[in-house]
Amino acid sequence: MPPPNVSRMSRTLVLLVVIVAALYLALCVALFVFQRALIYYPQPRTVGSAATLLTLPVADARVLVSVRPHDGPNALIYFGGNAEDVSRNLPSFSQAFPDYALYLLHYRGYGGSSGSPSEEAIARDALTLFDQVHATHPHVAVVGRSLGSGVAVRLASQRPAARLVLITPYNSLEGLAARQFRWFPVRWLLKDKFQSWRYAARITVPTVLIAAGDDEVIPRSNTERLLSHFTKGVASMQVIEGTGHNSIGESPEYLKALGDGL
Repeated sequence: MPPPNVSRMSRTLVLLVVIVAALYLALCVALFVFQRALIYYPQPRTVGSAATLLTLPVADARVLVSVRPHDGPNALIYFGGNAEDVSRNLPSFSQAFPDYALYLLHYRGYGGSSGSPSEEAIARDALTLFDQVHATHPHVAVVGRSLGSGVAVRLASQRPAARLVLITPYNSLEGLAARQFRWFPVRWLLKDKFQSWRYAARITVPTVLIAAGDDEVIPRSNTERLLSHFTKGVASMQVIEGTGHNSIGESPEYLKALGDGL
């Protein structure tokens, strides 16, 4: 029979293991329940009026699109980042791309759109928007920034986009989350994986990946990994040096790089 002190130490150790395991399980549950609050940061709309808004014909939500109408064959559809008010791009895009009709999607919960964002809901809304735009504009360039790059590449794999531009894109959101929460089984917990690499191989239209030279959110290696999944000759990568993940849009090279990809 073990001495009393050894027995007490064993019970204490078992109790500590049980407490740590329970805390870990509780954190896993919290990550699973609140994961979309960590992915999506809805922003209000600050630019435009009712005259510059389009409501998508979807049955389960009121999904808004900031627009700059323009007659002609060319249109640009833009999907923003996780904390981006896409309407802020309307003035600069209108000036930089005067020959394009502009359509900037406000994800569910963003910019006055109703509902809650999720990968599948955004993907369905993106298809609806493309089909509506393509009916009157045969040349549709699809652009996605950060979170929106996953939306854009998936859309371009399913619809006849004319051009694809991905700004600060990732190989998969799942991979980024696994890197950030390395002690948790993220691949089992995550609902919205945004596996851009799965869709990249299906892309056949000219594609440009625009990376920030000092991106502190999406490592260069992650973007390069995505590039490797495109068929050779389809995609190219341009790096805007001296910019970060959120400051890339302030660079004078940004709109030029975007325009070169259209």
